[in-house]
Amino acid sequence: MDQLKQVVDRLYNGHDPSGVRFRYALILFDAVTIVFFISTAHRHYGPMLELASRITGVLILLDLSARIWVAEDRRFLLGKIYTWADILVIVSLFLDPLLEGNLAFLRVLRGLRLIHSYHLLYDLRRDSRFFRTHEDAVIACINLFVFVMVVSATSLVFFIDGTATQTPFVDAMYFTVATLTTTGYGDITLSTPGGKMFSIFVMVGGVALFVRLAQAIFQPQKVLCHCQKCGLSRHEPDAVHCKHCGDVVHIETKGH
Repeated sequence: MDQLKQVVDRLYNGHDPSGVRFRYALILFDAVTIVFFISTAHRHYGPMLELASRITGVLILLDLSARIWVAEDRRFLLGKIYTWADILVIVSLFLDPLLEGNLAFLRVLRGLRLIHSYHLLYDLRRDSRFFRTHEDAVIACINLFVFVMVVSATSLVFFIDGTATQTPFVDAMYFTVATLTTTGYGDITLSTPGGKMFSIFVMVGGVALFVRLAQAIFQPQKVLCHCQKCGLSRHEPDAVHCKHCGDVVHIETKGH
């Protein structure tokens, strides 16, 4: 058992090539599951779809169990939002067939797993120059994507009449984007009190995420400046000392 735990720990936390490839494979699995969840959000459950959902749920459960098993601080891991997102996804996958799809919107929370992992961030910073340069913008884009997908799936399940249109998820996404950008074309609206409150939430939350994305693109939270002593490459724009080793850093500004 100890040997097995060492192998699992190396896959999830190690920096050897096998661990890096495994974590990239997990990201590919996450992306595939998100596509699967989105494409089946408005479909009625049949035997094949129910089987695929159960298998996916088992795989996600195994992944989550492995993460908890090898975690150095399990309480810290259990406090992470993406851990609870995975728990909700697993619950929805096993209970959704019994509830006729009413928990489908919860599955898109799986998107929170994308990028939000310390070791994956370490791998991307090391392997991708593009990610090192645009890390804040990439993460902000992913957060916005997850928000749009979750809101679209929620709109589809609770507010959009899937029998009145041939493209229910497209209509739900169209409503979401039009609402959170405050464009408000008005051809798809939610007229019930609950729908109106939901629309207000989408507008407020969407504007906040758009502002965050704009700040990440035009005014990054951190800038690239390699510390000559320890090599740390990302610092706050107004940093004078490296937060890792305390050495003086010289960050270029617009005036210098």
